Amino acid sequence: MDTSVLPLGERAQRAIVEHVVAVGDEAESRFLEAKSDLDFTATAGIAKIARFLLGASNRLPADAMRQFHGYAVLVVGAGKGAAPGVPRGVEPHDLENRLRPYVGTTFPGFELGRVKVSEDREVILVVGLPPRDGQPMFVCHKDFQGANRQENLESGAVYVRGASNTRKAQAGEMLALIERGQANSRPPVELDMRVGGHVGRIKDVDALIEDAFRFVEDDFTGEPAPSLSDLRSSVLLPSWAGAPVGTSRAQSLERWRRDKPENMARGREHFLGVVLPGIVLTVTTNRFVRAPHLTITFHNCDVLDHLEVKDAAWDELVKPIQEPSLMFPSVRMPVPNIYRNDYPVDWTRVGKDAQVTLTPESFRPNSPWTTDDDDYVLLARDPNAAEVLATWTLTEDGVDTTTTGELRIVLQEPQDAQELLRIHFRH
Repeated sequence: MDTSVLPLGERAQRAIVEHVVAVGDEAESRFLEAKSDLDFTATAGIAKIARFLLGASNRLPADAMRQFHGYAVLVVGAGKGAAPGVPRGVEPHDLENRLRPYVGTTFPGFELGRVKVSEDREVILVVGLPPRDGQPMFVCHKDFQGANRQENLESGAVYVRGASNTRKAQAGEMLALIERGQANSRPPVELDMRVGGHVGRIKDVDALIEDAFRFVEDDFTGEPAPSLSDLRSSVLLPSWAGAPVGTSRAQSLERWRRDKPENMARGREHFLGVVLPGIVLTVTTNRFVRAPHLTITFHNCDVLDHLEVKDAAWDELVKPIQEPSLMFPSVRMPVPNIYRNDYPVDWTRVGKDAQVTLTPESFRPNSPWTTDDDDYVLLARDPNAAEVLATWTLTEDGVDTTTTGELRIVLQEPQDAQELLRIHFRH
């Protein structure tokens, strides 16, 4: 049976009846129940319908939407192998009046469908409406004691649909229904975000790194290029003369050249982490937001770990070709991760963009939440850009809706990479 259709049209309803006739009780589920016979004029019959509708109304929207677009169907007058129907003449307003004492005046209602089986008989389909976020739980308003205890109704009880029947709600199901009722009670989030520090705009960074590596190579081979005189005067460069111990100069140079692309990338990150200021984000919301997950994307930007100025080191910017001595080798130690697993700020590259994710315990109403200034730095990939676009997406615990927004960050005048090298890497 196709459960992706709306169970409201004649064709869809006839298909449902044919499915019940084909498989009988096996058709019953959270969204479908079948009664081969039921008296719409008897109290016992009305109580059975009320019980089904109450259970159907207390489903969770996300679960209900998986079949029949959230509707639930009670088929009356069909069972395995036959569809004898019930006497014609059931009217929606009469059924509604008989159900009201059990379901109450605020019950969302139902639809009534019919599949004709003879001149005087028809199969009735009582169709419960899809549950919605923001609806309260619907309680039973009247007792009923039937011949079968499983069909009883108790005033004040909350009924839910089980795998194939209707029963009283358990504790967890009651809490879920309370959450459903509160889902739309929160006002929309109004979020204000301020960016402190500044997104860097630096000219000729890659050229500077290339020149620095070329200088070290030329200095090692004894063939310094005249074009590197500006770089030579910008910073007091260390020099490691003499052949390396235990290996040839050619082997050292070959190994250094092989690792050059990786080391140039590391040198670039070290340079930018030192010369750029750390970014500070300040977030303010109009209401309490529990367990927020705020993702900010800085478009066409690079993100790198922030480093203190005192961490500036030439041999981190440009890895030397030969180690100073055998006794005291220059070893590039991995930078330890100083952040806890539950640290509420994370940053990474996503394609050509920088993505920052904030996951604090909460945002409190009208109380600014601020990140530290030594986490990361941002660099505009286009040094000629006047501004960068930042877009953000916010989700919160217990709420299905997503809040989005954007801001444009005006960039400062571009800085010269060689001048920054002169300021921060002079020893």
